[in-house]
Amino acid sequence: MAHVEQLVGSYRAWASNGASRAPAWLHDLREVGIARFHDLGFPNMKQEAWRFTSVAPIAEGSFELAKPPARILRLEDIRPFLLFEAGYRLVFVDGFFQPLLSTPFFDDIQSLAHVVTHRQDLVRQHLGKYAATQDRPFSALNTAFVSDGAFIHVPAKATVAEPIQLLFLASGDKQVVTHPRNLVVVEREARASIVETYASLAASGYWTNAVTEIVVGDGARVDYHRVQRESDRAYHVAATQSHQGRDSTLNLHFVAFGAALARHDIGAVLSGPGGTLILNGLYLLAGAQHADHHTTIDHAADHCESHEYFNGVLDGKSRGVFTGRIIVRPGAQKTDSKQTNNNLLLSTDAHADSQPQLEIYADDVKCTHGSTVGPLDPRALFYLRSRGIGEHEARRLLTYGFAAEILGRMDVASLRLQLDAIVRGRLAEQ
Repeated sequence: MAHVEQLVGSYRAWASNGASRAPAWLHDLREVGIARFHDLGFPNMKQEAWRFTSVAPIAEGSFELAKPPARILRLEDIRPFLLFEAGYRLVFVDGFFQPLLSTPFFDDIQSLAHVVTHRQDLVRQHLGKYAATQDRPFSALNTAFVSDGAFIHVPAKATVAEPIQLLFLASGDKQVVTHPRNLVVVEREARASIVETYASLAASGYWTNAVTEIVVGDGARVDYHRVQRESDRAYHVAATQSHQGRDSTLNLHFVAFGAALARHDIGAVLSGPGGTLILNGLYLLAGAQHADHHTTIDHAADHCESHEYFNGVLDGKSRGVFTGRIIVRPGAQKTDSKQTNNNLLLSTDAHADSQPQLEIYADDVKCTHGSTVGPLDPRALFYLRSRGIGEHEARRLLTYGFAAEILGRMDVASLRLQLDAIVRGRLAEQ
């Protein structure tokens, strides 16, 4: 409880100082967030949603709110994390927008801090309306500290030709926390592709607590990619919540490589008939890494379909947790929903927990779910070795194919190549 009070005190000091000039509606939103966090406190393993994941390293740590980075970064410093140097990008270091490294576009692709004043009506209409805080202490804490992050607005029937990159870098300061808040609004019949990346410039212990809200209008299409490749000593907690309109398409791709402890709550609501959702995920863990993914797909309207594919590759003493929940609301007839979670254990000390769940309140639906946990298929290994391939190389080939199945569904070629190189590099170390 002392650490909860410490964070509340940190909020009070921040709210009365640098954040005191916020508009009244944002101040009220923050106050609701901090009150909710104070009531909930940090989750513990006695709670069902957290029974496989301990956040004690975060709850018992002393994390200070990050300050503007002392070092001015140049393009050369961030080039290893860029997908392309042309096109739109927003770069943040320790949670602070870096205009000299970014290529914003008027008020449609900008930092959230900028548009809070310049596009206040649009931001107020959507910010905090989708990411739940009632039972999510980390989302509530993020809401309390809402200050900056990425804002993307694509007007009706517009198409953003090139992918937009949102790059969040940690400078390496120890025992600091950042609360990035991202809002993406893609209006009716618009098109956009977005890549949200979290990475570190140094191997240090810090805490990222991020929330992203994605609004997809009627007939719109969004391809959203999120890559978490932070320091192996870092802590990463995140929530991504999407809301889809009629006949919309949302392709979500989530990849997790980094952090000592990572937790990602993913929620998707198909609120209009005819919506389509693809939820595609990969976690590649080694050492003592721990990654926990909680997904909830809410079919709130009829004639919608969702397809969820999550693969985990676990080596060393790592642990992967997957909880996938599909809800079909009353009246959501003709729902077609499939969920698959496959886990590949490369070590006898690696561990995977998989909990697929279905809640169906309609009678004319097609819903399936499945889960696997185990080592490489000995028959496949035998086949490759019978063709003259050594055992070590055969294992690498099969493991790579398991991961590449997820990466192959991504349409952004430069991202696929970057992630493919990371996967190959990780497998080469084994």
